[in-house]
Parts: sequence; structure tokens; C-alpha cells
Amino acid sequence: MLKLESALVFVAVAEAGSISEAARRLQISKSVASDRLAELERGLGATLVHRTTRRLTLTEDGVAFHERAKRILREVSDAAAEISERRGDLAGPLRVSAPVSFGSLHLGPALYSFLQQNPRIELSLDLDDRFVSADGFDAVVRHGPTPAGSLVVKRLASSRRMLVASPAYLKKHGAPRSLAELERHRGVIFANRGAADWRFRQSGRWSSVRPASVMHVNNGIVMRDAAVEGLGIALLATFLVHDALAAKTLRVVDVGAEVEHATVFVAYPKDRRVSAKVLAMIAHLRAAFGSPPYWDRDVVRR
Repeated sequence: MLKLESALVFVAVAEAGSISEAARRLQISKSVASDRLAELERGLGATLVHRTTRRLTLTEDGVAFHERAKRILREVSDAAAEISERRGDLAGPLRVSAPVSFGSLHLGPALYSFLQQNPRIELSLDLDDRFVSADGFDAVVRHGPTPAGSLVVKRLASSRRMLVASPAYLKKHGAPRSLAELERHRGVIFANRGAADWRFRQSGRWSSVRPASVMHVNNGIVMRDAAVEGLGIALLATFLVHDALAAKTLRVVDVGAEVEHATVFVAYPKDRRVSAKVLAMIAHLRAAFGSPPYWDRDVVRR
């Protein structure tokens, strides 16, 4: 009979790459972890892990069983959480992925109070600027155009974007007043989207501008700081630059065209039951950010 604690050890070993590290993560002894892994292999009649003196690798059977074991453990965890939710208690694991910059500046602070209100929730927050799959997460928070397909998408907040540059850059190179002039300037560009991210609407038509880029970066905070240092013009969300605009280390660049805006949204798979924890988190984040969100209200007041 498959024992959950043995499957838990196997999944931990597969993801940690060693029995010692898996035991540390599970807060059990290495000998107990080894015994449970061996017990699982005996029960299945298959070798799941290939052991050498230097490393552990999964066998073909191990790779196949790994995905099933993760799904089983997730279902058990979700079932236990559902029982707690039926009693009106939000508890258990909550796995969330979010972008690095937005997660650091705004999502993290909003989640702190959520966790204080719900101390039995065990949050795992993974910060990554790539658009990762929702597989393995209860919810994925992202900034950009809302995706279509197999995800349920809920808007958390609007997101204005604007061209910004430092006073020193504008003094040295001048401020572009049109899209044609903007193309001749230096740009600090988000690497995951490239120059195609610079889209503007003018006279009812959308067009992309490709500045002579000086820097490609995959992190919004670094992009903002590069713009503050005068390295070029950046197209950034107001949640990144509202403080710099207030401090006058950045200024808005107006080229007479509408910048393509984005949305801060949360997504989760359509084929998975959404938990009360996710719904409560969404409601909390919407209230914490406000409508319009506080970072846009600051910009409007100026």
C-alpha cells in the first residue's frame, strides 16, 4: 500500500537532488528519509532513484511516478484545505507565482496583512519575471496583456505605463516630441518583450517604435534605476516609477501618442477547483491596491 509519507519523501528527493537535502526540508533524519524511499520502491516493485556516489537521478519509472506522486500529494493537500474551508477556516498551502519587481514592491506588502489575518495559511511565493505556467501553483499573478486559453483570469488592478527619463538625459539629448523623434533616442528595454513592447496609438492606429536600444533588462526595478542614471528612455508601469516621479529623479516624456497600457491580473487553471484561499487572496489584493490603484492616484495628483 502506498504511504503518503513515503511519496512525500520521494517527491522531496526528486526536487532536492539528494536525500540529505530532502530530509532537511522535511525536517526528518536522513536515515528515516532513506528508509521511506526504500519502502516506497519495495511497495511499487520498481527502482525510482538511481544512486551514485556524487548524485541522484530519477529512473524512467521514477520520472513517470514523480508527476503522479506530485498530483496525489496536491490532491490530498487540497482535500484537507477544503475540509478546513467548510469549517470557515482558511488553512494549508497557498502556492503563488509573481513577477520580481511587482512582487517586491507591492504584492509582498499586500500579502503580509493577508497572512496576519489568516495565520494558518502556508504561503509559498515564487518570484519570476518569465510568464510561467500555472501548473504547480494555485494562482499566478502577472502584469501585461491578459492571456487567453485554459486559464481563468481575474483583474487585480489597472496599470498605466509611461515613457520616463532622467532630467540629466533630457538635458543632454533633448526631449522627443513625436514617435519619429523617439526612434532616434536611446531606450532601456524590457528583455522579455523587446522593442515590440513599445506600442503607441495615434490617429486611431497602433504602431511599434524601435529605439536605438542601449540596454536590455529583464527586471523592471533595474530598468527604472538605469533610467534614473541617465542611460536612456524607459517605458515603465507607474507602479515602478511613481516614487521616482515624486522625487523628480524621473520625468514623463510626452511624444503626443497614447501608450499601450496593461493589467495586473491573477490567473488559475480552468480545470482545477479554485480554493477559498485564492478567492480570499484576490479580494484582499483588490482592496489593498484600490481602484484606481494607489500608485496611479499618486501620479494623477502630480
